[in-house]
Amino acid sequence: MHCPFCRHPDSRVVDSRTTDDGTSIRRRRQCPDCSRRFTTVETCSLMVIKRSGVTEPFSRTKVINGVRKACQGRPVTEDALAQLGQRVEEAVRATGSAELTTHDVGLAILGPLQELDLVAYLRFASVYRAFDSLEDFEAAIAELRDTPGGPAADDEDREEDAVAGSREDGHGPGGTGQVPVPAGAAD
Repeated sequence: MHCPFCRHPDSRVVDSRTTDDGTSIRRRRQCPDCSRRFTTVETCSLMVIKRSGVTEPFSRTKVINGVRKACQGRPVTEDALAQLGQRVEEAVRATGSAELTTHDVGLAILGPLQELDLVAYLRFASVYRAFDSLEDFEAAIAELRDTPGGPAADDEDREEDAVAGSREDGHGPGGTGQVPVPAGAAD
C-alpha cells in the first residue's frame, strides 16, 4: 500500500479491526519512510453483471433508489429503506459468489420489499418481471393472496378472531343476541 503522504511503496499494519456491520476491515497503517499514519478500509468486492453484459460494483445506494421509486407516495420511511438495502446486501453477499446478475439482485429485493409494503412490492415486481397485461397483475395479486401470512390470510384471521370474540362474549352466532349496555347507562 502506497503512503498517501510521501508515496513510499510500502506500509506497516499497526492495527486491524472489523467494522460494526462486519462487512469490512479497518486497518491502521504506518509508513516506514515518513512515519505518518493513515487508515484503510478493505471490503470484498461484489460485482453485478447487467443485462447488457457490463459488470459494475454492487451498490446498496442503487438498490435503495430503485425501491424508493416503487415506494413513492407510500408510508415507507428512509430508515426502512436503509434497512431493506442492508438486508438485500447481506443476502447477496451470503451467496458467497463474487459476481451476481441483476436478476439475482432483483430476487433478493422482492422478499424484503413484500414484507415492507405490498403496493410497493407490486410496483417493483411489475417493472422487474416486465408485466405487460392486466392478467400479469392479477396473477401477482393472486400469488400474494395465496401466500401464508399474505393479505388474504390476514383478513381471514381477523374474521375468525371477530367471530370467536363474538361467541365468547355471548353475542353473534350462537350468542344470546342481546345488545350490550354501556356501563352507567342503566342508572
